[in-house]
Amino acid sequence: MAEDVDDNDPADQLTISPKKAFFIIVKAREFDEEVAPTDPDSGSNPTDDREVDVLESQPDDPTLEELEDALVGLNVDEQLDLLALTWLGRGDFTSFEQARSEAEDLRDKHIPSYLIGTPKLGDYIEEGLAQLGYSLEDFEVNRL
Repeated sequence: MAEDVDDNDPADQLTISPKKAFFIIVKAREFDEEVAPTDPDSGSNPTDDREVDVLESQPDDPTLEELEDALVGLNVDEQLDLLALTWLGRGDFTSFEQARSEAEDLRDKHIPSYLIGTPKLGDYIEEGLAQLGYSLEDFEVNRL
């Protein structure tokens, strides 16, 4: 007997895989943790500085590059899903369908730049996914 599939289940409508979304959450959180440089001309040994420079935002920021590459590497529908999940997680919309419909209006905009400029991006995407029944903790457990 075939299982009943709920065509209205937003989780079934996601084009981005939870694996990709969770990777972006991790990268967004790493980026959010960075702070402005306190010693831009630091030339000392990183060990002597307790390696705090690694959390400082730099012009050639590999963390930002990884996040940008991950976002730009998504197709448009996946980017729109992330945008909708961000808005859902932030509380701008009460349903994924509403957020996704509104995101369609930004199809031709540069969504990766918008997402990178969103403070707490990782938290919002995680909350949006949680509202659809996906858990970062479950994903991390399954990866071990």
